[in-house]
Amino acid sequence: MILHPGILALIVGSSIVLMMVIYGSFVGTRVWLSWDFNSSSEEQLVLERKTFLVSSIVRYALAFEVFSILLFISTIDDIHQLFVGAMCATGSLNANPIGWVVLFVKMGILLLAPVWVVLDIFDQKAGDYPLIRAKYVLLQFLTVVVALDLFLVIKYFAGLHPEIITSCCGALFSESGPGVAGEIAALPSAGMMWLFYVTVVFFLATLMFCLLHRAAAARYVLAVLAVMLFFVSIASVISTFSMYIYQLPTHHCPFDMFQGNYSYVAYPIFLGLFSAVFFGFLPGIFQPLKKVTSLEKHIFEAEKKWLVTSGIATILFVTVVSWPVVFSGVELMGY
Repeated sequence: MILHPGILALIVGSSIVLMMVIYGSFVGTRVWLSWDFNSSSEEQLVLERKTFLVSSIVRYALAFEVFSILLFISTIDDIHQLFVGAMCATGSLNANPIGWVVLFVKMGILLLAPVWVVLDIFDQKAGDYPLIRAKYVLLQFLTVVVALDLFLVIKYFAGLHPEIITSCCGALFSESGPGVAGEIAALPSAGMMWLFYVTVVFFLATLMFCLLHRAAAARYVLAVLAVMLFFVSIASVISTFSMYIYQLPTHHCPFDMFQGNYSYVAYPIFLGLFSAVFFGFLPGIFQPLKKVTSLEKHIFEAEKKWLVTSGIATILFVTVVSWPVVFSGVELMGY
C-alpha cells in the first residue's frame, strides 16, 4: 500500500516540507530573540539575509502543502478499489477513520499557509518589517501542524489493509445515515436552495460595497459572510446540488464528484468555493493592520485584487453548481 505513487509522493513531499519549515522556525526563534531593525550589527545583517532565504524556502514548502490536499483526495479515490465495499474516497477514509482527521488537518493548512504567504509579502513590501515576529509565530504553529499532518498521513496509510471491509458513501451520506453527514444529507433541498442563493447575493452585494467604499465595518461583515458562505455551500452541495449532479435523489456523496464519471466537477466546485471564501475573508482579518503606517497603502492595493478575485471565484462556483439545476432537466425539488 505504501508503495503507491501517490502515497509515496505525499510522505516524501511532506517530509521534505517539514524539514524546510523546521529550518524556518529555527531562524524565526533567532529573530524573536535578536531582531533589532535599527541595529547595524553583523548579527542583524545575517538575520535580514536569512529572512529572505526563509521566505523563498517556506513559500515553496507551503505551496506543496496546499497542493497536497488535492493529491490526497486523488490518491484515496484511486485506492478505493482495493477495499471491499468502497465505491469512492469515502470508502478509503472509512477503512481507517484517521483519514478523516488527515483531511481536516490538510484543510486547516489550506487556510493557514496562504495567510502566512500574504503576511510575508506585506512584511517585505513594508520595508521596516513590522510583521516579522507575527509571521514567525504563525510559521512555528504551522510547523507543528505540518508535523502532525505527516504523522497522521503515515499512520493512516500504514493502517490500511486490502482485507478490510469498509462502508460505501451511500451508508454515510444518506438521509438515514449516522452522524453529521446523515443530518446534512437530510436537509430539505428547497430550503437549502433558497438559503444558498440568498447567502450568495448578500455576499456579492457586500463585496461590491467594499469595492466602492473603504468602510471597515463592511469588511468585517464580508468576513462573517464568507464563513457563512462556506458552511452553507458545503451543506447545499451535499444535500441539494449533489442530487442534480448525480441525477439521483438518494446520492449525496461529495467525493464521487472527483471522479471522471462526473467530469471531475468537484475540482472547480471546491477550488472556486475556497478561493471565494479565502479572498473574501482576507480584507476583514487584515483590516486592523491598516493602522500600521508602512502597511496601509499595500493593504489597500491588495484589497482590490482580493475582492475582484473573490467575486470571480464566487461566480465560477455558483455557475458550476447551478448548471445541472438549470440544464439537466431533472426535477428533484420534492425531495
